[in-house]
Amino acid sequence: MEIKNNWTREEITEIYNTPVMDLMYRAATVHRAHHDPQEVQVCTLLSVKTGGCPEDCAYCPQAARYHTDVKVHKLLPVKEVIESAQMAKASGSTRFCMGAAWREVRDNRDFDQVLEMVKGVNAMGMEVCCTLGMLTEEQANKLKDAGLYAYNHNLDTSEEHYEEIITTRTYDDRLNTLENVRKAKISVCSGGIIGLGEAHADRIGMLLTLANLPEHPESVPVNALVPVEGTPLEDQERVSVWEMVRMIATARIIMPKAMVRLSAGRVRMSVEEQALCFMAGANSIFAGDKLLTTPNPEVNADQEMFQTLNLKPRKAFKDASKPAVVFEQIPQH
Repeated sequence: MEIKNNWTREEITEIYNTPVMDLMYRAATVHRAHHDPQEVQVCTLLSVKTGGCPEDCAYCPQAARYHTDVKVHKLLPVKEVIESAQMAKASGSTRFCMGAAWREVRDNRDFDQVLEMVKGVNAMGMEVCCTLGMLTEEQANKLKDAGLYAYNHNLDTSEEHYEEIITTRTYDDRLNTLENVRKAKISVCSGGIIGLGEAHADRIGMLLTLANLPEHPESVPVNALVPVEGTPLEDQERVSVWEMVRMIATARIIMPKAMVRLSAGRVRMSVEEQALCFMAGANSIFAGDKLLTTPNPEVNADQEMFQTLNLKPRKAFKDASKPAVVFEQIPQH
């Protein structure tokens, strides 16, 4: 099956609305053509700077304007972050993602420290990912030079539904950041959240935008909203596993080579429900007990699930012709 970047809304709608068993079968077939179905990438996400964000994302407990239980903490020391990465690597993660609750990256001491974190984690032989908000091209290049492997910047939802969820930045701001990341030759990680009160047409619209980028994102996280008390979306109903399966399967069919990441919301899923998602083409998870500020299954539970389903963790840098930079040249911090 050829990789295409000129999908029509009608084509994606037709795939999305396929009877669910047929959809899963088709997605599983595409998945096997491009990936090892037994292999799942294990990633760990650490919040290196939590809370106090000036944005108004309706789902996010880190927005300063909402009254949630999130405790604000400033940027973690580099040494502490490196220690967390070492623990993640020891428990089987091959990608380490660092998140900071910033609207955008600013050229200051904090950013310099993040660059040190990137260098340190890269020196351990892990794929390093960051999610720091909006980025300029110059900042993306600095991250690349420090050894950044991937950058996460989710679209969240469709362009049409976006203003219902966020008013403090535009959809184009998001797309510009993805473009800057791509220009710096950093792997793109971009997906969205379902369960924000959007229509099925919005889910299809978000997938359409991702699949028609000049290059598909290497990683597409599919998140189910975890409603948090104190946020505008605190009363949203839980998304069903079949809605997750539909999103994952459609993403897999239209972006065959991407890693499709089963992300937030996994803590509420049984092993059986997660197995359906893997069957539908998900081949990446976040491990550890927390996803930024929302709960996530514990590492031991994941290890048991991997044994039950005969899954194996994917090695780091599997698709890269060579790692971002040569590890030995970077001093350990």
